Amino acid sequence: MPSREMTMAEALRDAMRLAMREDPRVFLLGEDIGIPGGFGGGFTVTLGLSEEFGHERVMDTPISEIAIVGAAVGAAMVGMRPIAEMQYGDFVFCAMDQVVNQAAKMRYMSNGQVSVPMVLRLPVGATRRGAQHAQSTEAYFMHTPGLKVVCPSNPYDAKGLLLAAIWDDDPVVFLEHKLLYGGKGGRKEKTSLDPVALVPEEAYTLPLGSLAIRREGTDITVLANMLMVHRAMQAAAELAQAGISAEVIDVRCLAPLDWDMLIASVRKTNRVLIVEEDNLTGGWGAEVAARLGELAFDHLDAPIRRIAAPDVPVPTAPALENAYLPHAERITEVVREMVGR
Repeated sequence: MPSREMTMAEALRDAMRLAMREDPRVFLLGEDIGIPGGFGGGFTVTLGLSEEFGHERVMDTPISEIAIVGAAVGAAMVGMRPIAEMQYGDFVFCAMDQVVNQAAKMRYMSNGQVSVPMVLRLPVGATRRGAQHAQSTEAYFMHTPGLKVVCPSNPYDAKGLLLAAIWDDDPVVFLEHKLLYGGKGGRKEKTSLDPVALVPEEAYTLPLGSLAIRREGTDITVLANMLMVHRAMQAAAELAQAGISAEVIDVRCLAPLDWDMLIASVRKTNRVLIVEEDNLTGGWGAEVAARLGELAFDHLDAPIRRIAAPDVPVPTAPALENAYLPHAERITEVVREMVGR
C-alpha cells in the first residue's frame, strides 16, 4: 500500500476526502470550512475540499453551534453521514443538548429503530488562547452513554480512526489537539509539535475502542492521550537512561475503552501513572484510576498516581500556561518517586 508523509491536518483531510469520494451521504458542515481562498476551517483541516466537492457537501454555516450540531443530528437520523466541526472544541457547550440529549440517546429511545451516524470534530487543548479556547473536554463525553470518544495523537491514527468514526453507526466525538495538527496549509500554532508520519494513501480503519502501546516497559505503566503521549514518550526516553523501563500506552479511544489491555499492562508493571491535560478533578484519568483500582488492585505495588492540570481555568499568559500544563520533567519526577529510583 503506497504511503506518504502527512501531518495530522493532512491525514484528517485525506480521510474525509476518501470518505466523500466513496459515499455521497458524507458531507461536512461548520464555520469557515469552505471559503474560497480561506484557511479551510480554523486549523486548515478542510482546505481544498470545497473546491473538489462543492459547497453543497462542504457547507459553511452561521456562527451557531446549536444549529451546526442540530442539523448534523437531524441529517444523520435520516440516513446521511455528516461530519460537523466546531471551530474550537470549547464552543460545543453551546450545543450540549443536541450532543447529550439528542445524538447520544436517539438509538436507545427509539429501541434501535433510529441511529445517528455522525462525527463531531473538536479542536482541543491549550494554545495560548485562554480559558474559553483551550479546554480538554473529553471527560464530558466519556461520561455520556451512547457516545464514542476518540482522541488520536498522531497522523496515522488520526486517519484510520476518523474513517472508522465516519463509517460507524453511532455518534462519535472526535477530539484533535491543536498543537498536533502540523504546520502545512497556511496556518501553524506557535508551539506546535508538527508530528509527521508515513500514512497510507488508501483508505484504512483502526478499531474504535483500541489502544496502542507506544513503548513497552516493565517498571511502570504510563497512560496518556493526545499531546501528553508525546510528553510521556519524552519522559520515558529520559527514564530509560536511568535504568527505569516505562510502558507508555496511548489512550486513543476513551469510549469504548480497552480495559483488557490496561489490566494486562498493570499485571506486568504493577504501577500506574495517568497523565492528562484536563483538570485533575473529574478528568478521564479519575475514572480510569478508579476502575483499575477495582479490577487490578491485587497487581498494584503502589497507589495509582495522576498528573493533570490544576483545578483552575486555563490561563492566557504563556508563562502561566506553561506552568499549568503537565510536562515531561514532572512525569519523570513522579515516575522516579513511584519506582523508588
